[in-house]
Amino acid sequence: MAKRAKVLVLIMAGGEGGRMGVLTQRRSKPALPFGGVYRLIDFALSNCAHSKMTDVWVVEQYQPHGLADHLANGRPWELDRTTGGLLILHPHQGGSGSGWHQGTADAVWRNREFIREFGPDVVMALSSDHLYTLDYRELITAHTESGATVTMGTTEVDEDEASRFGVVEAEGDRVTGYAYKPEEPATTTATTEVFAFDTGALLDTLDDLVEGDGADQGEDSELEDFGTKLLPRLVDQGGARALAQDGYWRDLGTPDSYFEGHRDLLEGRLDLGDPGWPIMTRALTHPPAAVTRSAEVHDSLLSSGCTVRGRVERSVLSPGVVVEEGAVVEDAILLPGAFVAGGAVVRRAIVDSQAKIEADTEVGGDGPLTLIGMRAVVRTGQRVTPGESVDARGI
Repeated sequence: MAKRAKVLVLIMAGGEGGRMGVLTQRRSKPALPFGGVYRLIDFALSNCAHSKMTDVWVVEQYQPHGLADHLANGRPWELDRTTGGLLILHPHQGGSGSGWHQGTADAVWRNREFIREFGPDVVMALSSDHLYTLDYRELITAHTESGATVTMGTTEVDEDEASRFGVVEAEGDRVTGYAYKPEEPATTTATTEVFAFDTGALLDTLDDLVEGDGADQGEDSELEDFGTKLLPRLVDQGGARALAQDGYWRDLGTPDSYFEGHRDLLEGRLDLGDPGWPIMTRALTHPPAAVTRSAEVHDSLLSSGCTVRGRVERSVLSPGVVVEEGAVVEDAILLPGAFVAGGAVVRRAIVDSQAKIEADTEVGGDGPLTLIGMRAVVRTGQRVTPGESVDARGI
């Protein structure tokens, strides 16, 4: 019987998430709620749990406290183990690899000694802001059987979106070309940010790239993200393979894609209720949702703890949201604890946690998405135009 590969999963959760604007001013992107009751990182962690991945390290950096609290030592994903399980990696001072992470590849290089000591055969690196379900064992098996230095999960994307991703050219399963966020993509085949690396090839290549940059211990390595230097080098060496990832997949790294992911959920293109592959999360206790006689609710999702007395259409309401009588919420995402007073109208907007929309206000409308940040207050009589962002300091 063939020896089973020892796999270490690295979930890359340290980026600033600047493209999300006010939604990530006070939290890391992986901690951003999705679908009412989940967080973005829950999807990668749930895939790990169902794929029987028992050694999962989460790489944190930006705004780590809320994410660390949500992770709850790995218990929701059965990763709270005496041996193995969940480990959180932070930037550190002292010893090899000290300093701030400058990207995903740099983060791996700065933790290379911990990885070598653990001794995995395969390092699987995952993004923490993508929406999909996948049994990672399929990728691991394909990777080990091919003898590849890296196996990339891939999917087909729209032509006008390809420049947002790492773009792959392939002959069969052999990757012949790779470009990171190219201005003129050669194909519409994009990486899903699911990578299986041969550990030796990964660490040796990172060291070679750093030596080529002339960086010393603790200095900036200039490695940046996987796609900047690491993947092009592995592709050029001829050892890169691709595995098409069938089924639903979406990058949730921008407000528009985050909004569209919720639209997919409402319109049935995405099913989070599969009993064979449930999405696990750290669930907090809330009372049942309350919908009063004055309420109108159509084509929407209501989480526990919501109170709806007004009109809600094509929207997702997270736990603890209140929509008062006379308020209108359409095509919107309301995150935990958001409050919409009577007479307020919220359209095509994302309203963050604990934000307050006071009476007789108008937020958003036809056009670009409107973003209301965490704990922001839109005062009575104010108008927030489509595409505008409001943080806690106000308009």
